[in-house]
Amino acid sequence: MSVDGAQLWTLNQRLLGVVMDACTGELAELGLETKEFFVLAEVEASPYPAEIATALLLPKASVTVYVRNLVAKGFVRREIDEADLRRHRLVLTAEGTQARDRALAALAAEYDCRLARVTPQDRVELQRILKAMLASPASGRMRE
Repeated sequence: MSVDGAQLWTLNQRLLGVVMDACTGELAELGLETKEFFVLAEVEASPYPAEIATALLLPKASVTVYVRNLVAKGFVRREIDEADLRRHRLVLTAEGTQARDRALAALAAEYDCRLARVTPQDRVELQRILKAMLASPASGRMRE
């Protein structure tokens, strides 16, 4: 039985799209657009806009717009980086942390609804498979 990687990729993207679409109302209640949410969720791990762009595979100009919106909404603030006074780092505000956490909870709840259709044993196997896929060799592409 052969499994097409492109088909699996497409199914995964479709699942993520369905989950995100189901959460757009809750994101809107929080004052967030979908891509703003992704930027907000990445700020603690990647406090510089260029890092966020790299992590999320978004154009730097787009990240700049999303950051500007998040600052205007009071979810993020810019601070001078003490290690390099020429740079600004992003910091979540209390409101930003609350919005991020509520949005993540909404996404988790929707994803859990989808997971409820899968046996607990298959969930464990799915987690194992996803971790294995993320643990790629340093060289990038896997060799046969």
